[in-house]
Amino acid sequence: MVDILLHLLPHVVSSLLYAALGFHFWQTRWRETDRPLVTLPMQEWERAAILLALLVQGYGLYEGLFSAGGMRFSFSFALSLMLWLAVLIYWLESFRSRMDGLQPMVLPLAALSAAAPALFPQLRTVAHAGAWGFQLHFLTAMLAYSLFTLSALHAVFMSFAERKLHQRAVTRSLTSLPPILTMEALLFRMISLAFALLTAALVSGVTFSEVIFGKAMTLDHKTLFAFASWGIFAALLVGRHAYGWRGRVALRWTLAGFMLLLLAYIGSRFVAEVLLGRL
Repeated sequence: MVDILLHLLPHVVSSLLYAALGFHFWQTRWRETDRPLVTLPMQEWERAAILLALLVQGYGLYEGLFSAGGMRFSFSFALSLMLWLAVLIYWLESFRSRMDGLQPMVLPLAALSAAAPALFPQLRTVAHAGAWGFQLHFLTAMLAYSLFTLSALHAVFMSFAERKLHQRAVTRSLTSLPPILTMEALLFRMISLAFALLTAALVSGVTFSEVIFGKAMTLDHKTLFAFASWGIFAALLVGRHAYGWRGRVALRWTLAGFMLLLLAYIGSRFVAEVLLGRL
């Protein structure tokens, strides 16, 4: 019992840290007050606090995934890992762009995802985890999922910011954000990198499937969702470069591709592990 609690502790602590930081950023960047609308850059202690939460959550993820000698995984750890990488990307980007106004959006979601392994601790052993082909496929897939998750959140918030600008509603949340063009450039930079990683994940999955699992890749629902998502993001990038797609059009395509990608693994594992009780 004590060992179980110790394994769950990093997930709970990191979740509480993210929640506290999310509330802090909401109070200092989004909450409307009578004070003048003065932009407040991210402070060094805020960056250090986010880094601490990342380290605690990262330790919990590593222990859960690799402490048994092999590799174990589940939908809750996949969700937690995706948001961990998303927070890390925002944290790194904060050194070159203003990200403080976006933290009240991403940190509460990170708090929920960090708590997921504590709420759903079931793990299944991953076969062939030592094969380098599988490791390449796993790493590129998780990085792609994380970047697409962040891109979807980013696109939603961009839509919110554009609507506020059109309404000429100058609020604290709006003044704490980077310029719209900067946010848009970051969005398509993330989507382009995520698309390249997803392409590598799909290619490695097809290439190494027979070597790792002893059979050719099967065309199941997970594979179909993943390839459909790839097609949507490919069309979005083509539309961006050929027709200058942006705004609501880019938001719709981004969210459509993200939802299919989410269903490809997280959704299917949630149904199998939680609703059907299969590991």
